[in-house]
Amino acid sequence: MAEVKKDKGPKLADPIESTIDLATQEMITRSHKLGVETVFDRALNMKQCNIGLQGICCKNCAMGPCRLPLPKGGIEGEDTRKGLCGATANTIAARNFIRMIAGGAAAHSDHGRSVAEVFMAAARKESDAYTIKDTEKLLAVAPHLGVAVTVEVDGETLDRDIDEIALEVGEKALNEWGKADGELLYLKRAPQPLYEKWEKYGVKPRNIDREIVEIMHRTHMGVDQDYKNLIKQGTRACLADGWGGSMLATDLQDILFGTPYPLQSEANLGVMKKDHVNIIIHGHEPVLSEVIVAVAQSQEMIDYAKSKGANGIQLGGICCTANEMLQRHGVPTAGNYLQQELAIITGACDAMVVDIQCIFQNLANVAKCFHTKLITTHPIARMEQENVIHIEFNEHYALEDATRIVKMAIDNFENRDADVMIPQHKSAQIAGFGVESIKYHLGGTFRGTYYTLNDNIINGRIRGIAGVVGCNNARTKHNEHHITIIKELIKNDVIVLSTGCSAITAAMHGLLTPEAAAVYCGPGLAEICETVGIPPVLHLGSCVDNSRILLAATEVVKAGGLGNDIADLPAAGSAPEWMSEKAISIGHYFVTSGVYTVFGGTLPTFGAPVFQDYLFKEMEKMYGGMWDVTEDPIEHAHKMIAHIDKKRKELGIDKARERVLMDMADRQKLEA
Repeated sequence: MAEVKKDKGPKLADPIESTIDLATQEMITRSHKLGVETVFDRALNMKQCNIGLQGICCKNCAMGPCRLPLPKGGIEGEDTRKGLCGATANTIAARNFIRMIAGGAAAHSDHGRSVAEVFMAAARKESDAYTIKDTEKLLAVAPHLGVAVTVEVDGETLDRDIDEIALEVGEKALNEWGKADGELLYLKRAPQPLYEKWEKYGVKPRNIDREIVEIMHRTHMGVDQDYKNLIKQGTRACLADGWGGSMLATDLQDILFGTPYPLQSEANLGVMKKDHVNIIIHGHEPVLSEVIVAVAQSQEMIDYAKSKGANGIQLGGICCTANEMLQRHGVPTAGNYLQQELAIITGACDAMVVDIQCIFQNLANVAKCFHTKLITTHPIARMEQENVIHIEFNEHYALEDATRIVKMAIDNFENRDADVMIPQHKSAQIAGFGVESIKYHLGGTFRGTYYTLNDNIINGRIRGIAGVVGCNNARTKHNEHHITIIKELIKNDVIVLSTGCSAITAAMHGLLTPEAAAVYCGPGLAEICETVGIPPVLHLGSCVDNSRILLAATEVVKAGGLGNDIADLPAAGSAPEWMSEKAISIGHYFVTSGVYTVFGGTLPTFGAPVFQDYLFKEMEKMYGGMWDVTEDPIEHAHKMIAHIDKKRKELGIDKARERVLMDMADRQKLEA
């Protein structure tokens, strides 16, 4: 008689093997004791599809899915793999790749559209919750949208009314999503040589929505079957994201809510307080969270919380809504993408308020095990579970909605179980950097420019610039790749600009303070950070705020001495633990803006070597930027450093030199 094997049940994640963060290790251990499943456990039990991982599974019609695995020995000679319709591996991989671009561009750009709609409500004075807070930024942005800030009256130049300017800016911005002709207005913000490349290769976006829709049309069964033509459309759509929807979102948020400037806060689950009402805001769109911050900080709500036995209200954030609240209000970040379930598992989360993107449906199942109220707020992002409360946000009733949410959290404080466990791990952070504040830190109000940064790159104190951005991925050890890569970069005098969950990760591990420079940086970067008083890793905001990195790179080009285009700069991009379609869109708009960009782990292109070779080599000939990938974080960092060194050599600044103060005439003589 055959022996019957007993079902041992699903495997449980090893806390130490899952993450390098101590707070997360503690919460994974607690989840096992309480019998609550998390993403770390699911990653252990859910096997990846190797064919899908390589990008060579097509499910775009009902004759499939068609799977085109690579031969065991690789491809020698002609690649004869075909789907039922005859689609080649290159066609299938390119279609899948640009569909990811479409998904990512749609997410970021629809975020921008929502902000633009709220902006219009503020410009029309239709909402008490929103006003134009940063008129200086409004006046700076208006000309890029073709909006005049002055008017000629009887031969005299007069300033236009701010309300008139705001209304026209809102109208012009909204028009970028669906105008019938022309091109995106913000494309002209790029360096002229880059704009000319986009023109040469026919990839200038016409409007934001059209490029996303056209991807879906081209990738329908039996339409575009040329991988080069497919990726050309992917380029249009990603540029519509980076230089369109995302950049508009950032600008309009700054005008509405205030342009960020550096401030001090904290990061990690330890920011939650046992004796306070804890409200965790999670997602990516700040239009409601801005009002929740105002309501939660009102004396009326604080008094109400005290009447229920709490000592106050503690707000915390997860993902990019966290970054939005942090950079403008100093609200601490409770964690990154993979920590969202753990915030509830503390037992101290009285309400988790979610909007859009990167939100686990399993939050509802975790919330069932605790007293936490899980509240969805966006019409396009609801959950099927019965225990989820939906309070649909409306910008015209934002104060009422926010007040209802905060009161619900306060009322729930009394329902807490006694078994609360908040990890005592958190780190200080300085956040809130942007194009404007970097200028100020480099030269003050009198001579704030990017010349100081350029001079220090030229003289070798700063080796180069790295943008390290993006998600966490449960297929890699939580936070490890981000931190390993960043530490290796700053050790080699590369200053890091960071956004999204990468920035939260850097904060959690103590890299967002000026003091970190003396511990982790090479001598050149350490000296700069000490002199200027900045961290070696600059937190530039949320995922859509990657547009700040594009504009900062453009400012470096304008400052002179480091070439005429973004592709000339000693700079590189990185997404160490990417996982979302947004990451593919971001990666591709950085590549096609001239940035060498390395992704950690794998890309869904390995199964189509010819298409991958096009991304990894031919793109550089066209745009100056290219894709690369590696699973090893140290190799990842050194690929970036090698590219930076290559660019330094091409600029003739590969040898360190003494710092020389230059006047404008000297600077103009510098060879590009």
